[in-house]
Amino acid sequence: MEKFIHVLKRTKLFAGVGEEDITAMLSCLGARLCTYKKGEYVLRQGERLDDILLLAEGSLHIQRDDYWGNRSILGHIEVGEIFGEAYVAPESGTLLNDVVALTDCSVFFFDVKRIITTCSSACRFHTMVVQNLFFAISERNRGLVQKLGYMSRRTTREKLIAYLSEEAKRQNSAYITIPFNRQQLADYLSVDRSAMSNELSKMRDDGLLEFEKNCFRLR
Repeated sequence: MEKFIHVLKRTKLFAGVGEEDITAMLSCLGARLCTYKKGEYVLRQGERLDDILLLAEGSLHIQRDDYWGNRSILGHIEVGEIFGEAYVAPESGTLLNDVVALTDCSVFFFDVKRIITTCSSACRFHTMVVQNLFFAISERNRGLVQKLGYMSRRTTREKLIAYLSEEAKRQNSAYITIPFNRQQLADYLSVDRSAMSNELSKMRDDGLLEFEKNCFRLR
């Protein structure tokens, strides 16, 4: 765990907490670290969850496959982000989605009851972590609202424009890199890959953008 303290310090969950205090708090928060190989499942649909998870290394996809194997990518998790928070309430039920490692990953599990309950040792930064957790959950909810905005668009071009425009704003640049390959982007936007690729080519011909693999320039 010690080698990831500097990573935890840069996360929203531990914002404002020093490295020494984070080290002391890991036991208080019931932290445990698990590692996964590329392609392994971190969480599976149907499981129950009593922890809030934080990605310390690697990258993950939140995805769902239907009965016929059609895949939807619901989200991308980067280092420092929390996930699983939607399922830790007593009445939340089982997981609706899978979480899969895109690369070799390291994931912290934090006991949610120990996070939201003041510990007997009353560590001075515990309240700050609870506040940070609230803000981090609010930010993730904002991301879900943004995705609903993409999905509400009627055409593939409209979905692409909405997503790429938002990424350009987030990255503060007309030159952007997205965390998806073509199939993953199609799964994320719930469109057919071939139709999406054709639409991207038309958008390039119309002078709206340029692209190379997962790098785009908006014009």
